[in-house]
Amino acid sequence: MVHLIWFIAVRKLIGIRHYNKGLISAATKRNPAFDIPPKLKTGRDLDGHGTHTLSAAAGNFVQYVGAFCNHRYGTAKGGSPRARVASYKVCWYSEDDHNAAHGNDCMEQDTIEAFDDAIHDGVDIITVSLGYDNIADFLSDGVVIGAFHATMNGVLTVAASGNGGPEPQTINNMAPWMLTVGASTMDREFAGYITLGNNKRLRGASLSVDMPRKSYPLISGEDARMANATDKDASCKPGTLDRKKVQGRILVCLHEEKGYEAAKKGAVAMITGASGTFSASYGFLPVTKLKIKDFEAVLDYIKSTKDAKAFMTDAQTEFAIEPSPAVASFSSRGPNRIDPSIIKPDVIAPGVNIVAAYTSERGPTGYARDNRRFAFTAMDGTSMSTPIVAGIAGLIKTVHPDWSPAAIKSAIMTTATDANNKPISEFNGKEATAFAYGSGHVDPNSALDPGLVYDLTLDDYLGYLCNRGYKEDVVKKFVVDPAKHPCPKSFELANFNYPSIAIPELAGSVTVTRKLKNVGTPGTYKAQVKEIPGISTDVEPGSLTFTHVNEEKTFKITFTLAQNAKPNATNDYVFGELIWSDGTHRVRSPIALKQKSK
Repeated sequence: MVHLIWFIAVRKLIGIRHYNKGLISAATKRNPAFDIPPKLKTGRDLDGHGTHTLSAAAGNFVQYVGAFCNHRYGTAKGGSPRARVASYKVCWYSEDDHNAAHGNDCMEQDTIEAFDDAIHDGVDIITVSLGYDNIADFLSDGVVIGAFHATMNGVLTVAASGNGGPEPQTINNMAPWMLTVGASTMDREFAGYITLGNNKRLRGASLSVDMPRKSYPLISGEDARMANATDKDASCKPGTLDRKKVQGRILVCLHEEKGYEAAKKGAVAMITGASGTFSASYGFLPVTKLKIKDFEAVLDYIKSTKDAKAFMTDAQTEFAIEPSPAVASFSSRGPNRIDPSIIKPDVIAPGVNIVAAYTSERGPTGYARDNRRFAFTAMDGTSMSTPIVAGIAGLIKTVHPDWSPAAIKSAIMTTATDANNKPISEFNGKEATAFAYGSGHVDPNSALDPGLVYDLTLDDYLGYLCNRGYKEDVVKKFVVDPAKHPCPKSFELANFNYPSIAIPELAGSVTVTRKLKNVGTPGTYKAQVKEIPGISTDVEPGSLTFTHVNEEKTFKITFTLAQNAKPNATNDYVFGELIWSDGTHRVRSPIALKQKSK
C-alpha cells in the first residue's frame, strides 16, 4: 500500500534510521546467493513517498510553493510545523519503475523493530503511512503490534486506512488503539481545459504547464495502434503504438496516464480518462485527465470527423470546488473486517492533490527513467491524509502534554465535522456513511479544545484483547508486569469506551455504557441523538454537569428495535449520531447499527 514509515515530534534529535534485517533474511531464503545492494544500506528516501509524508506531517512554512514547475501559488506547511522529526525506513522498493526486485518489501520484523526504537528514542506521535492487506487477526499484523507497544508507552499511532476503496471491508489498521485515517478531497483542484474542433470545451485535471500553444490533430489509442497489435492492446501500452500515426498528435488513451510510451513515439500531449476521484498526475508529456463521460465525448468527436483536433491549456489552480470535502474514491471503507463493533476509519482528512516536499532521487512520475527533479509534488492517497492528522495530534500533544493517546484520539474524532453543515458526500455525489468517513472530517482548531473526551487505559485495551479470545498467556506478553494486568473476570464489549458506537447484531434492545472526561471548563452538557430509522434511542442521564477538570461521568444509551421493525432483508446498517453539547463544545459520536439476521 505504501512505502515508508515516519515518526514525528521527538524530544531529542534522532535523524534517520533504516531497517533491513527482515528483508535480507527473506531475500536470502529465496536466493542463497543474494547480494545486498547499496540501496538497502541507506535511510535516504529513494522513492519520494517518505519525504512527501514527512513534510505533510511537520514541514515548516515555505513560501511560493507550487505543485508544478514555474507555477507558484502560496505558502505551504505541515500539520505540525517546526516539530522535531525522526524517520525510520522499513520499506524497500526497486529503482526500476516501482517494480520491486524482491517484492514490495515492508517486513514485519523490521516494522516492529522500528516502532520499538522510536518509542525508546522518545517520540511523542507516530505517523505510519503503511499497512498490510488481508490481515485476519490483530496479532498477526506488525503495524498493529508496534502500535500497541507505542500505546503502552503513551504514544499515539496515526495510521493510513488504505487505498482499496470504494469497495467495502477494505480497511487496514483496524485496531482500536490506532487512529485510522481515510482520505478526502478539498476545495482546491488543478484544472486544465480542452477545446475540441467542434468548440466543445471540457474541464480536466492537469499538472502540466508546457502544453502546446495551438491546436493539434487528435488520435485515439485504438487508431494509433500498430497493425499487429491485438484489440486488447489498444490502450497505449508499451509496444502497441505506431510512431507514424502518433507523432505530432494529441493521443487519447484511457490508460498509460504517465505517457512514457506516447512521448517515446512522438506524441505532443495526451488526454486520458478516469472514474472516481478527480485528481491530476504528472506525465512524461503534457497530460490532461477527463472524467469518463467527457473522455467518451472526445472519442465520439474523433469518430465523427476526419479532421479531429483539440487545443489544450496549461494547468491552473482553482478554488471553491464543491462538494467539499468528499470521500476520495480510493479511500478504504469499513465495516471493520476483524471487529465490526469498532468503526473504521476513525476520521478523514485531505488526501487528494496534496502538495508537499519530494525527494531529489526520483522524478515526479516515479519512474527511474524520469530525469526531472522537483522540490515539491502533488500526490494522492491515505498516505497523504495520515500525516496531516498526525501533525494535528502533535499540536494537541504540545498544548496538552499530559493527555493519553486515547484522549488525543478522542479529541480529533469527536470534533470532526460534516461538510459545511451538509452530509459528507461520496466521490460520486451520493451521501456517504460512517464506514467511509468515520467520525467526520478533521477540524484542527476544535480538536485543541474538545470539551470532553472518551479516555482508555492500558487495562481497557488488554481487557478488549481478552474479550476477543486471546489467551491470557498471549496478552501477558504485551506488558512489563503481567501480574498487574490480569484478564478481567467480566468485560462487556458494548461498554468499551470508544468514541464511536457500532452494534453489528442488534436484536431487541442493547444498552451501551460510555464514560466522558471533562478536559475543558465546567459546564452542563445535554445529549441529542440524530433519529435512526427503525430504532428508538434513550440516553440516561440526558444531561451531564461537570464542575472541574478531569471529572468523569458515565452515561448509558439504549437502542431498541421498533416493534414493527421488519427483518433486515438487505443486511444493511443504519446510521446516526450522538452529540453532547454545552452550547460551546460539540462532542459528536457516529452510530452504526445492523439488525441481527433471523
